[in-house]
Amino acid sequence: MDLPLTLALTAATLAFAVGCGWMGARPPNPARGPRLLPYRFMMLLGAAILLVFLVHLVNLMGVTTGR
Repeated sequence: MDLPLTLALTAATLAFAVGCGWMGARPPNPARGPRLLPYRFMMLLGAAILLVFLVHLVNLMGVTTGR
């Protein structure tokens, strides 16, 4: 992947993780019923994917992170 695509995917993943974190932190509303999506797990998944994208960005900038 090239740099512009990686930056776009990183921004989208960051927005996803922040949005899921915001939705997961809202207080429950018993009148609406239970939440059907596990927002906290989705936030952690987004953060893990974001970490992979950040390492890829660092590699694209010339820093060697592996052997």
